[in-house]
Amino acid sequence: MSERERLQNYIEGRFVAPVRGEYLPVYEPATGRPFAEVASSDRADVDAACIAAGRAARGWRETPVEKRAVILDAIANKLEAQIERFAGAESKDNGKPVSLARAVDIPRAVSNFRFFAGAVQHFASECHPTSADVLNYTLRAPLGVVGCISPWNLPLYLFTWKIAPALASGNCVVAKPSEITPVTATMFAELCGEAGLPPGVLNLVHGTGPDVGEVICTHPTTKAISFTGGTKTGARIASVAAPLFKKLSLELGGKNPVLVFDDCAFDEMLATTLRSSFSNQGEICLCGSRIFVQDAIYERFKTEFVARAKKLRVGDPLEPTTEQGALVSEQHHAKVRSYLDLARKEGGTVLCGGEVISPPGRCANGWFLSPVVIEGLPHNCRTSQEEIFGPVASLYRFKTEDEAVALANDTPYGLASVVWTRSLDRAHRVAASLHAGITWVNCWMVRDLRTPFGGVKQSGVGREGGWEALRFFTEPKNVCLKLS
Repeated sequence: MSERERLQNYIEGRFVAPVRGEYLPVYEPATGRPFAEVASSDRADVDAACIAAGRAARGWRETPVEKRAVILDAIANKLEAQIERFAGAESKDNGKPVSLARAVDIPRAVSNFRFFAGAVQHFASECHPTSADVLNYTLRAPLGVVGCISPWNLPLYLFTWKIAPALASGNCVVAKPSEITPVTATMFAELCGEAGLPPGVLNLVHGTGPDVGEVICTHPTTKAISFTGGTKTGARIASVAAPLFKKLSLELGGKNPVLVFDDCAFDEMLATTLRSSFSNQGEICLCGSRIFVQDAIYERFKTEFVARAKKLRVGDPLEPTTEQGALVSEQHHAKVRSYLDLARKEGGTVLCGGEVISPPGRCANGWFLSPVVIEGLPHNCRTSQEEIFGPVASLYRFKTEDEAVALANDTPYGLASVVWTRSLDRAHRVAASLHAGITWVNCWMVRDLRTPFGGVKQSGVGREGGWEALRFFTEPKNVCLKLS
């Protein structure tokens, strides 16, 4: 991408400038400097995108599912052939290590399209024959035009996680990526056109949440909204879209517990817990930010975990040895740092980290922060209860299984959880008792695209992934047919 390139909206198969002609700066987190500009759109641009999607809806809906699958596969193949290009852009835009984008983000975006290209061809509906010569069967039709709003932490991965099932099931999409990390979504839109996706089937409107996101959510053309982001924004979306009777899928925040029992496989647990705490600078909604450790191994865990956290290599995301890059924005960097002051006021002790790091060379002014480990916090204080979304992990002791479960569940969130134990009985009991949409036992971030994904409580509404996603993006109709 050239210096200060302008990223435009993608509407009806072509890039167009925003109606009001305004742009927002796009910053490289590692340097703190703007390197591009993105369209600052408003209602007029959303109207244009919705009109384009509406025009394309019938043709795409009537496209045979096999042909839709071929196009989605072609998109996946084109993206896979450009992994290096997309990984470099994702790293520059988000601040994550390019090694992570190369190994995880872009390959998973490829998998999203490849999976749903196959899944939609096996998406069967229900049939209920009865003894009275009556046959009930279910038809599932695409909704028409849907809105997909994706976040800044896993920009292309979560963007494709939404639009792949929406397109596969026959919908046209009006999408808004985060204005903080808009680059790879823009590149991807162009790639979709090259792969044969008809004009108007995918439309991209850049801009802020109030100017674009909320308009998509309330626009009369959109029949469903799929959103990933903060709980506060999710509540706002629900408040404006629910009265309009739109379908909603909201994947929101998390304050995820990691429960470490004294019978765990210690070395494997330690390595994985370090990763689950600090991967992607802690900017993953599934990161384990509250670590509960059984008394018998607490001191050993604390000593070794802090030692490893101190050794994590923080620096230029483009360097192959970098393990933690830059936080996504100056504002977010300040927010995360503010929680360290709050933690101390609430009685916590910062065992390591929290230093503002200035790597030499081009990254001297980037938004870097060393990994933070805190202990001694009350489990009900703000630092223990609120989502920080950065490289910050807090440690807590527990004695019994019941105590661990009670402490883990004592939060407004319920997205993910991790349990470390060699006991299958305990693993099952604890996993069944935790208030979370997903529980990993003796692992973390092992994903199967066939499984339902989402949270409970303030972590969201609805489920993504597998059949759940295809059901969300379709409308069921029961047909009751008397046979004689």
